[in-house]
Amino acid sequence: MLKVSGLRVRFGVTMAIDGLDLAVAPGELFVLLGASGSGKSTLLRAIGGFVHPDAGRIELDGVGLAGMPPHRRPVNTMFQSYALFPHMSVAANIGFGLRMRGLAKSAIAARVTEMLELVRLRGFGTRMPAQLSGGQQQRVALARSLAPRPALLLLDEPLSALDRNLRRDTREELVRLQRDLGIAFILVTHDQEEALTMADRIGVMHRGRLMQVGTPAEVYERPNTRFVAEFLGAANVLSITLRDGRIGLSSGMTLHIATPVPADATWLAIRPERVIIGESDAPNRLSGVVVQRSYAGETLTHVVRLADGSMLRATAALRQGLNAVQVEIGDAVTLSWQPDACIVLAQ
Repeated sequence: MLKVSGLRVRFGVTMAIDGLDLAVAPGELFVLLGASGSGKSTLLRAIGGFVHPDAGRIELDGVGLAGMPPHRRPVNTMFQSYALFPHMSVAANIGFGLRMRGLAKSAIAARVTEMLELVRLRGFGTRMPAQLSGGQQQRVALARSLAPRPALLLLDEPLSALDRNLRRDTREELVRLQRDLGIAFILVTHDQEEALTMADRIGVMHRGRLMQVGTPAEVYERPNTRFVAEFLGAANVLSITLRDGRIGLSSGMTLHIATPVPADATWLAIRPERVIIGESDAPNRLSGVVVQRSYAGETLTHVVRLADGSMLRATAALRQGLNAVQVEIGDAVTLSWQPDACIVLAQ
């Protein structure tokens, strides 16, 4: 539905978007994930018509958008600040875009009622934005963005102003709405959990480029670079060497892996939740000393110093509570992991 080809956006000497290609399918919830300054919001603004590219093409349903102003594009943007008009009621905010399009009052009233039902704010139409919670304001902004029935909705960090529990509830609501409406969403975030739990596909951005695009499981389980492995979730990264077509560590240990070995293999990444502390039948094994414990309620992470001085993290779910864990700081332990936990990277 959306096709971006060879897009370049420059601000002075800074290349914000560098030759980017992207395709988004109808009805897809696509998440752009990246750190501040990676270019994800600039890409969103270019699609919305608020930034003019220096090169490249943006097409929506086969129609080029070059030169088309934001209000003429079948695209709406929901901004991070929500940008609600403080002097307008909830109903007036939701109907604003429809009034600008010259719709009849009866049609606007019917659509506003429909939107209030959709975002579960029935009876809130006469309230002012200052009378709403942050989560309710977010839903009003969403209703206003959806009211004109856009073909594509762009969401720039829509949940960043909410507290942790409200963010979780609201993102579930957002996914429900997107599935019910069948409208393609492109959502920008720097929150990894948000990306993993919401997206049909994730695009990881870095320095104006898409480093990897895939389903959450594909990008998390099989990152294509060290940057992606470390940015999306936690990762232990160890330097490796090739010996007769097999991979070894600096300690001299030969690794058992479940995938073919690339000729330019440089790094081994292992997710901390795949590392086991204590006895197991996993063939990849290293010894070390526990130097740190991090309790996070649902999980416990041990940081283990290996013989060569490098650190390895092992994270385990506390299914039986903290008291069931016998490992303490200063204990000598064995770490192990299965062959399919090995992520071999060339860069």
